[in-house]
Amino acid sequence: MSILSWIEQKSFEEEEGGLWTRCYQCGAVLYIKHLKENHHVCFACDSHLQMTSRERLQSLIDPGTWQPFDETLSSIDPLNFYDQKSYVSRLKDAQFQTGLQDSVITGTGLLEGIPVALGIMDFNFMGGSMGSVVGEKLTRLIEYATCEGLMLILVCASGGARMHEGILSLMQMAKISAALNVYQNKAHLMYIAVLTSPTTGGVTASFAMLGDLILAEPNALIGFAGRRVIEQTLQEKLPENFQTAEYLLEHGLLDLIISREFFKPALFEILSFYKDAPLKIQGKIPKNFMLKRPLNLLTEEKFRRQLDVEKKKKKIYIKQEITQIPDLNFSKNILKKINNLPQQKKFTEFNQKIFQSFNQFYNF
Repeated sequence: MSILSWIEQKSFEEEEGGLWTRCYQCGAVLYIKHLKENHHVCFACDSHLQMTSRERLQSLIDPGTWQPFDETLSSIDPLNFYDQKSYVSRLKDAQFQTGLQDSVITGTGLLEGIPVALGIMDFNFMGGSMGSVVGEKLTRLIEYATCEGLMLILVCASGGARMHEGILSLMQMAKISAALNVYQNKAHLMYIAVLTSPTTGGVTASFAMLGDLILAEPNALIGFAGRRVIEQTLQEKLPENFQTAEYLLEHGLLDLIISREFFKPALFEILSFYKDAPLKIQGKIPKNFMLKRPLNLLTEEKFRRQLDVEKKKKKIYIKQEITQIPDLNFSKNILKKINNLPQQKKFTEFNQKIFQSFNQFYNF
């Protein structure tokens, strides 16, 4: 049997101890050792094949500088989800196969000597799906970068929200976006989103498209719904290059397409320009504000109000109705008391009670 015949009988999937794989675009047989040295770019057609999160980490961060966050954080099974097998079994299988606790690794390191906060998603872990752990780890990373003034890079590779966790996975879209709002609009720091193939679903609909700069790899699949779903909904044929990085760049949704081998030099150049820019708007975070827990409506609102207090010289402006803030138990008591007051004093007393209650609630 010739060597080519032997290769043809294999699955060409990269397994432990495997030597060969096949390009999914052109079908070329590739030697895995040489493929890794070429950043998993096909020698025949220049297609960018999938990389693990550890391989991307090695290609971006200076050796010996990586400090990981939340390595032991792992999902539970809040819905007791079961299809062909239980969600717990799928998690254990994915953890055993990849050596990861979930589909993202986060931490800090140096990129050509520049400190950055970095998150890398791994498609090999349940399709890079975004569950509660992914949302929590990315939110903690963004909060840390906000407090430390670090530039943020998120490398996206995901099929979307993880259906096994239901609404809890969808909540992560708003959770991460809220953290990015503080990072970008309050602290005025730079967030770079790197989109790899595939980046779809809830990840595309949230933090993947919120970058100050959005970069992508060549021919990366980027979209929300599937191609067939869109064609059936619109009842029309879509272009051949629809949902590719080149199509999105042509329509203004991306800033730049960069080949994988040039990503680290390109990121270094971007970070250097930003770091040395003379006209950056300096963000301001209150000294007594520490982001130690996941962002939600209350912490986001508290942070905004603290900034308003400093800007308006400690004059508090209430911009929301009382019914929009959850868990305010004082409202019924106030309403009972003001019903017994004279008509001309009701409005003044009511406003004073609201301000006092808000002050206690937000610990001003």
